[in-house]
Amino acid sequence: MKAFQFVSRAGLVAVVIAGVAACAPTDDLRQWVAQEKAKKGAPLTPLPVIKTFETFVYNDKDRRNPFELSAEEQEQAAISGPQPDPNRPREPLEAFPLDGLKMSGTLGLAKSMEGLIRDPDGVVHRVRVGNYLGQNYGRISAIAEDRIDLVELIPNGGGGWMERAATIALGDGKQ
Repeated sequence: MKAFQFVSRAGLVAVVIAGVAACAPTDDLRQWVAQEKAKKGAPLTPLPVIKTFETFVYNDKDRRNPFELSAEEQEQAAISGPQPDPNRPREPLEAFPLDGLKMSGTLGLAKSMEGLIRDPDGVVHRVRVGNYLGQNYGRISAIAEDRIDLVELIPNGGGGWMERAATIALGDGKQ
């Protein structure tokens, strides 16, 4: 019985070795692989040509900087353009920064609409078109149901003033 088991095991091993040998690559497979390796790939696109730029030597160091105003231009800019009126009496809401003022609502109809502005102390003020508020000479230009538009005068850095649009919207911040 032991001899039979030995022979059957030896036969089984022989069958496995024969099966593995049958799976080995054949000549036609080797030939196909060689043909695939011999094929040329798709052509590569050529690299872009690097542009060369001419060098330029800047020799105008003693000339005026074109990005700065001359003294005469600064004086002219300070004189022309919008100017705050120093003789105008200040209004109560000009004592507060614009971001400290909150719109609480409106009163009236479209042509005679008044805005309600709450200052940082909690006092509500009625304002109309033409009133001033904020610390940058802000003058109210329009009042709508949901916002108050104004134009501020801010320094332009050259001794003059420039206008900047600003808006206080209804519900900005805590009421």
